[in-house]
Amino acid sequence: MIAGRRYPARTFLTSDMARRASSSTKKRRKARRLPPNPALWVVEPDNRAAPVPAATNAAAVAVPAAAAALSATTTAPAAAAPGDGAAAAPARPAKCAYFNRELSWLAFNRRVLEQARNEKNPLLERVRFLAIVSSNLDEFFEIRVAGIIQQVESGVTEPTADGLSPGEALRRVHSVVASLVEEQYHCWHKQLVPALAREGIFIKPALGLDARELAWARNYFEEQVLPVVTPVGIDQSHPFPQLGNKTLNVVVRLDDPRAPEVPPRTAILPVPRILPRLVRLCPGEDGPRRFVFLSEIIKLCAGVFFPGYRVRNASAFRVTRNSDLYIDDEEAENLLQRIEEQLRQRRRGAAVRLEIEDNVPDPIFDALCAHLDLAREYVFRLHGPLNLLRLLGLADIDRPDLKFPAFTPVNASPLRAAENIFDIIRAQDVLLHHPYDSFQPVVDFVGQAARDPQVFAIKQTLYRTSGDSPIVSALIEASRNGKQVAALVELKARFDEANNIQWARQLEEAGVHVVYGLVGHKTHCKCSLVVRREGAGLRRYVHLGTGNYNPKTARLYTDLSLFTAAPHLTGDAANLFNSLTGFSLAPGFAHLLVAPYNLHRRIQELIQAEAARAAAGKPARIIAKMNSLVDKETIDNLYLASRAGVRVDLIVRGICCLVPGIRGLSENIRVRSIVGRYLEHARACYFENHGAGPLIYAGSADWMPRNFFRRVEVLFPIESPPLRRWIMEEFFPPELRDNENARILHPNGSYLPPERAAPGEPGFSTQACSMARALQRAQAQAHPPVAST
Repeated sequence: MIAGRRYPARTFLTSDMARRASSSTKKRRKARRLPPNPALWVVEPDNRAAPVPAATNAAAVAVPAAAAALSATTTAPAAAAPGDGAAAAPARPAKCAYFNRELSWLAFNRRVLEQARNEKNPLLERVRFLAIVSSNLDEFFEIRVAGIIQQVESGVTEPTADGLSPGEALRRVHSVVASLVEEQYHCWHKQLVPALAREGIFIKPALGLDARELAWARNYFEEQVLPVVTPVGIDQSHPFPQLGNKTLNVVVRLDDPRAPEVPPRTAILPVPRILPRLVRLCPGEDGPRRFVFLSEIIKLCAGVFFPGYRVRNASAFRVTRNSDLYIDDEEAENLLQRIEEQLRQRRRGAAVRLEIEDNVPDPIFDALCAHLDLAREYVFRLHGPLNLLRLLGLADIDRPDLKFPAFTPVNASPLRAAENIFDIIRAQDVLLHHPYDSFQPVVDFVGQAARDPQVFAIKQTLYRTSGDSPIVSALIEASRNGKQVAALVELKARFDEANNIQWARQLEEAGVHVVYGLVGHKTHCKCSLVVRREGAGLRRYVHLGTGNYNPKTARLYTDLSLFTAAPHLTGDAANLFNSLTGFSLAPGFAHLLVAPYNLHRRIQELIQAEAARAAAGKPARIIAKMNSLVDKETIDNLYLASRAGVRVDLIVRGICCLVPGIRGLSENIRVRSIVGRYLEHARACYFENHGAGPLIYAGSADWMPRNFFRRVEVLFPIESPPLRRWIMEEFFPPELRDNENARILHPNGSYLPPERAAPGEPGFSTQACSMARALQRAQAQAHPPVAST
């Protein structure tokens, strides 16, 4: 493994650094670098920087009484010093700092690993977090690392906003990943394996099986494995096989006992995907649960495939390949067929990583690297089971005592058990907070629309959904009931392309009008529109959400759902669908913020407006929750707002390229990340908007260039006074108060737990708080107070 190193986190850049010469005959302008601040470092594995001291100027920014709950949840950062801005916002700073996107993502994955190491979490949940780390790293290499490698191979040397060229970024990424993987396996071997053994769950290597277990394993091999494994010899008549993306294989080195002078032979045994990767030994016996990895059984019995040869060595390995889809929508006559072709090619993309057991002989190791055309820095020699995602089989063991306490989402909203859900929505807006609130009302919304004879049309976006989707079933039923049904299926939803192609075909067969969205854009917004006849006219109803129409992930992801019949919002939603299914050069959206049309511009205007108010001495506040913050213009405007004295709280689960806490630039900005039992997935933002009332939005978009310009996204306003109060009093404040699962981003790149007011102060978790409040609502619904007489 490559030892972890420390590097300067970023270089301060002149404002025109990213500009390119317009003509190929011009020499590319060289960006002028200013000396890096030696106090700013990326904290790599095992380096934990001390918390940054609070700013000395501690004047608090005032907050209106309507948002008092927000004001009480976090320490007020320093306001702008007198004279920084009186009547106008300050000029844009000449220097700005940015974290590297890839390194910031790796810092997020380290926070996931931290949950696996956290002994406060139940044991099997820690195993699940460890498996998620591996799954995340797989996608990171398949998409992000693969993209950087392509830039390097194409000769791109121009640095990005963080000051790193693709080559330097790639070098740092591999250094951090190597150390992260080392920590991951240390957690497995030194923490989780011993803890599992103490609970009667044993993971055994093949050489550690006793006689009874060995006999069982050999019998399992003969019955279940041998019939489905095809050995592949490698010599002049047997070319090196095509190794599929992320497929597990065992490479075997063989000796001929009759001819010891003959060089050893090499063969590969593909591990079949149809068999469980983790096999329970002697499952019918009582007592401790014992498991062995399928690859261990294959290595143990590898000699069966090669009669007469002696197995000198057997090592498991897997290859990760570039898995991004490269499709020019304008050149593809049939988008569905083109994506199917790309999916078939995905298994044969260029290799970007090799994981192999550390016992592999050097000749085989060298041969694999040569065949895959991989440099050594892309190779990870590991001591332990490859692909820790296989550990999810352990997390599914029936041991409730080793898991988070069961929680059933509460259906206590006004929409519960409504015979006519549209009557409720017509009378009031309804906002749900998943997974604490049940996803069932969303399913009921589409299901009732499918059966309601007064419903004439349903329009639906589908980005990701479950394998047995009740939403899709309802759309099919609606079409068969004679309703006009249009479904926008996003075929390019990463790693769900095959599922979505299947849904598209099923919907088309049922008569649903299926479209694939705008050319060159992914349709990522979450919107369901129902058109219903009421009296002599038609009324629209809409569901707008931050998460996918997937009942399964709705139990694992935190998201928001809004149901409304407000004509100005449903009218904008109708315009959105008309744009997606037809043609529109300039669709009008008066109330929804829709990418790629008005979302980016409006977000910049809202941030700048807060900066202007703060510079004029008025109260100003921004709170924003999202998955990722990458867009440079947005970050620069947040810096401008901070310099004007705007108090900014950002809740960014994953990538954050903004550097908080830099005096004179971002001292009024606080950034926190929450990683816990549920995946924080909701996006919402709050702008104080002094004098006119706070502006509150929720929706599908992160603050990234792809979401602003290359996707169709929707942010919707929260307008109902009760729902606005809930956002200001019960949604944002617990997130800003969390000191259990939250981590605070510091200027040096480290994420550290929030400081507690006093030693021994009890921990507070926003997720635990939301579960408790949901249960209270359910109890209040089951036992309503008795009116006094």
